[in-house]
Amino acid sequence: MDVLNILKKDIMIMDLKAKTKEDALHEMVNSFFANGLVNDKKLFEQDIFKREEEATTGIGDGIAMPHARNKAVNAAAVLFAKSEQGIDYDALDGKPVHLFFMIAAPANANDVHLQALAGLSSLLLDANLITDLKKAKTPTEVQQLFKAASDKKESNEIQQPEIQDLPLIVAVTACPTGIAHTYMAESALLDAGKKMNVRMRVETNGSEGVKHRLSTDEIANAVGVIVAADKKVEVERFAGKKVLQTAVIDGIKKPDELIQRVLAGNLATFEVAGGNSSSSEDNKQGGIWHHVYQDLMSGISNMLPFVVGGGILMAISFLLEQSLGKTSTAFIFLNSLGTNAFSFLIPILAGFIAFSIGDRPAMMPGFVGGYMATQASASIVKSSGSAGFIGGIIAGFIAGYLILLLKKIFIKLPKSLDGLKPMIIFPVLGLFIIGTLMFFVIDPIFSVVNLFLVHFLTTMGTANAILLGAILGGMQAVDLGGPVNKAAYTTAIGVLTATGDGSMMASVMVGGMIPPLAIAIATTIWKNKFTEDERKAGISNYVLGISFITEGAIPFAIADPLRVIGSCIIGSVIGGGLAQLWKVSVPAPHGGLWVVLLMHNPLYFVLALIIGSVVAGTIYGVWKPKKIALIEE
Repeated sequence: MDVLNILKKDIMIMDLKAKTKEDALHEMVNSFFANGLVNDKKLFEQDIFKREEEATTGIGDGIAMPHARNKAVNAAAVLFAKSEQGIDYDALDGKPVHLFFMIAAPANANDVHLQALAGLSSLLLDANLITDLKKAKTPTEVQQLFKAASDKKESNEIQQPEIQDLPLIVAVTACPTGIAHTYMAESALLDAGKKMNVRMRVETNGSEGVKHRLSTDEIANAVGVIVAADKKVEVERFAGKKVLQTAVIDGIKKPDELIQRVLAGNLATFEVAGGNSSSSEDNKQGGIWHHVYQDLMSGISNMLPFVVGGGILMAISFLLEQSLGKTSTAFIFLNSLGTNAFSFLIPILAGFIAFSIGDRPAMMPGFVGGYMATQASASIVKSSGSAGFIGGIIAGFIAGYLILLLKKIFIKLPKSLDGLKPMIIFPVLGLFIIGTLMFFVIDPIFSVVNLFLVHFLTTMGTANAILLGAILGGMQAVDLGGPVNKAAYTTAIGVLTATGDGSMMASVMVGGMIPPLAIAIATTIWKNKFTEDERKAGISNYVLGISFITEGAIPFAIADPLRVIGSCIIGSVIGGGLAQLWKVSVPAPHGGLWVVLLMHNPLYFVLALIIGSVVAGTIYGVWKPKKIALIEE
């Protein structure tokens, strides 16, 4: 497919009216929708903003490349837009953005589409093209400039030197969506390699899969490896090589520097310790709490299937117990199955937290530490309790960082003994140290802490229960699926697994269901305050709300954060508190109204949900001014 076929004139915006990053994204999305290239504006816009949350697409030099690939896109297309005054876009170089290239790719985009998008992305590395685009006045002129740049590139296609005595460097490029940055980094590295008399081989891990896969011989003959990636890629094959790991944007912005660093040879030899490594100083993005949150979420996401599957089957078994009795085969079977699933919760949580930090060698000590956290303490402090959920989380983090420490300690071990690390050294020392810490420190301390928490939760008065329920419910609406939301959910799971009491889960579930339902109510009653697309999205929030999918409110919160989040917090606080006042209990950790028959006091659960949703929806509907939230063409 010709690049010009996806760089469409009809959707170009030669004079952006937007003054802010958010408004610019809205304006470009609206152009896609108005021209029939996107069939669900909200869905497409949601993924555009989600990509920006991962990392800014303002790559510097006055250029931004927001992009998304989802089922809302009818056909692959690129929208060119220009802002004369420039927009503060949180670009990597901190400078205003003047040129925008919003890329839309269908979920089922074929290789032809993706190759065209890759080709267009690589053209943007031409400084002369960027200068000319800033002067362009019409869509036709923009297309002509790209056509000339494409013809020039084809006539002078980068050919890597084949002189065998020149140094060979291999590289891998990858970005989360794999549409633009992956291929821009590839092109930049190839171009820099040619200028520096270096043979470059670049493998891309993009939306169309792995292209130009590096061969075993190429890796073996390379003087070093560059991994410019913002997602996990296969790196075990680079064992024993000098490897430079960095962000994909560095492959675009400073390819010369990366190549020079590899040629200098002062890089650490990559060690295979059972998985991908992210310890390179160049690959550390975000603060320490960001990494802690990611590691914790890795454990929770892998644990959730056990929580949901086991919890729902156990809840069903309790229903059968009431009608068939404790001796019935159906009750015994389902209850045992659910109980067995629940027995894996803490080991799975700890194991995958450890895996997220220290890769595969950390998983075994993490699992064992998590299992020890479920057993009654048998040392120093004689206690009938276990370290429980808290102990499991601590075990996972200790195991992960323990393996990272062992990797550094044994980094200078002779290469002939490299095979001993993953097979003997890490498993034996990792298990011994985590076992010692759990036996003598973590279990004794946190078994007492866990027993205190269980006692507090099972004996606290109604007032304290209402307060705690209101807090947990309100936390669900603070960031609508973010860290605060997940912290409340994790707390409720901890209470459920430690005590079998689903009361806190009831408050969390009510609190999480209220935001999307509040949006749905507001868009239904105060129709004149919302666009047609927002009203359609509001209808879908009824389904999302009753299914306990809080994220349905995110697009509205992005457009109007103060009113949406403020009103939803109030409603969720009320709903969470009422669930405790009426002693509602939810033994299933997910499902929303679909598991209402498994609840204790289900009618009061529904009543708390309705009251909270109506309050939040009314506040939002009244508070919202009579104006269109999104810029329309």
